[in-house]
Amino acid sequence: MALTTLDPITALIVVDLQTGLAGAPFLHPFGGVVVRACALITAFRRRGLPIVLVNVDGVAPGRTERPRHDGAFPDGWTDLLPELDRQPGDIVVTKRTWGAFASTDLETRLKARGVTHVVVAGVATGTGVESTARQAFEAGFNVTLAIDAMTDARPNAHDYSIEHVFPRLGETGSTQAIIDLLERTHAHELA
Repeated sequence: MALTTLDPITALIVVDLQTGLAGAPFLHPFGGVVVRACALITAFRRRGLPIVLVNVDGVAPGRTERPRHDGAFPDGWTDLLPELDRQPGDIVVTKRTWGAFASTDLETRLKARGVTHVVVAGVATGTGVESTARQAFEAGFNVTLAIDAMTDARPNAHDYSIEHVFPRLGETGSTQAIIDLLERTHAHELA
């Protein structure tokens, strides 16, 4: 779906941009994803819109066919990247599942602020980003995905999410297209 609208109270959700994942072998350079996520953060902050910074610390319970990380993560692994410039008013969510809504109070916190729309960016496209977007959609939020502000270590998962899943959840667009739409939507606030 083409990028057409953002609701008046739209939150930005940045998924798993943390030190422990910075060196992972992603499809697109992690640094570029961080730069674009930071551009979105700046644009949302400028308009006083909610910023959600998500990190992952652990795994959800249950059986899986893949080896699981069952020990403690190294010190600093879950730390949000300093480039995100965490502010006191930011909503910070630590998740232990793929998506940011399933095992947290994020839905309640966003709805208490009147949020009806979310823009999602981060890593990994086919797990943390997709699960967060699916859960947001299922919770009744309008969803927009910043497709150049995300990446995955698995090219097929990244491409499949962007081509087949995201268009069914909401609108997709580049970071710049989202910022441009945000500027048009909220132009009266900055005048």
